[in-house]
Amino acid sequence: MGAAARHREKLIGSAIALFRRKGYAATGLNEILAASGAPKGSLYHYFPKGKEELGAEAVQQAGAAVTATLRQLHDTTETATAFLDAYCALLAGWVEKSGYRDGCPIATTLLETLPQSERIGAAGRAAFDEWTAIIAAVHARDGMGPEAARARAEFDLAAIEGALLLMRVRQSAAPLQNVARALSAL
Repeated sequence: MGAAARHREKLIGSAIALFRRKGYAATGLNEILAASGAPKGSLYHYFPKGKEELGAEAVQQAGAAVTATLRQLHDTTETATAFLDAYCALLAGWVEKSGYRDGCPIATTLLETLPQSERIGAAGRAAFDEWTAIIAAVHARDGMGPEAARARAEFDLAAIEGALLLMRVRQSAAPLQNVARALSAL
């Protein structure tokens, strides 16, 4: 990867980290530039439409990273319970490691930009659709029909996303641990 391409990836990576921690609205372009170490001209070279375009790319890439994790868990677990337990344990570890400053890599950005930004919304919908499909596949593998598996996957995802917020608020992994137990009991 050339220096120029590295600047693009560093801008996106810095935006993901800052949006996740501080939110989209509270993160300025100068802060993203400083965190990335990229030259100022590279921001508008790669993202001529500015922060919204960078935000959409950050949501897309962060969503893809979660998708890769979910696929790996799908391939290495045998039951929905094992899958959900493993995913919740990973999330709890990551949030704890951040000192409860991090949460879902796309939720804050989506909450702050929807419905105003269709570009960011489309990236978020695509990510959530992929996550839901993988979780539904896990439930289908356990014998659920397609409609029930999708509904259950949306329920699981909503419960996990809510628990991530409660973890940050309470500065504790307990909400996600409680959700993992509840999902396993269903």
